[in-house]
Amino acid sequence: MKLPVSLSLRHKGKTLELDASREIVNLLGNNGEAIGSLSWDFVIDQILAYRKPVLPKETRSEPRVNLAFRVRYKTPEGDRYDSRAGGIGGGGLFIESTTPLPVGTKLAMEFSLPEQPSEWIQAKGIVAWVCPKADQYTFSPGMGVRFTDIQPEARDRILAIVKTLEGTERAA
Repeated sequence: MKLPVSLSLRHKGKTLELDASREIVNLLGNNGEAIGSLSWDFVIDQILAYRKPVLPKETRSEPRVNLAFRVRYKTPEGDRYDSRAGGIGGGGLFIESTTPLPVGTKLAMEFSLPEQPSEWIQAKGIVAWVCPKADQYTFSPGMGVRFTDIQPEARDRILAIVKTLEGTERAA
């Protein structure tokens, strides 16, 4: 299959030729001369290496802020983890982890907010999204956890912290 380049001004007139039987992409010059070839593996590897992750459309119903604090959580199977959260809002938090749990995993959590580090807030949540490696949107790999059960007083404390810190994040 030959694909003429017509919109890219720097390469207009050249042709990409796909050789499906050999899984190769050939680049042909303006006169049909072979310029070079790449394997499909190489092309795919390059796309994957340089792609920008497509973030899901913002689905938060509550504002959130970047905030580091301790969090402990366990799965229904009893696996326990001690970690750090990197952000929080009225709807959930982001737990930093090099081995994030799968989307849909239910968690029982307790976390201590910086303004009262000796007090642990209890909550339940579900892993809503996963970032397996650091990228330009999250500095650390981890998982976004949506609260499914949290005391109203605890949620109100979180919202008060978010409201206080929102202004400082915008100014920074």
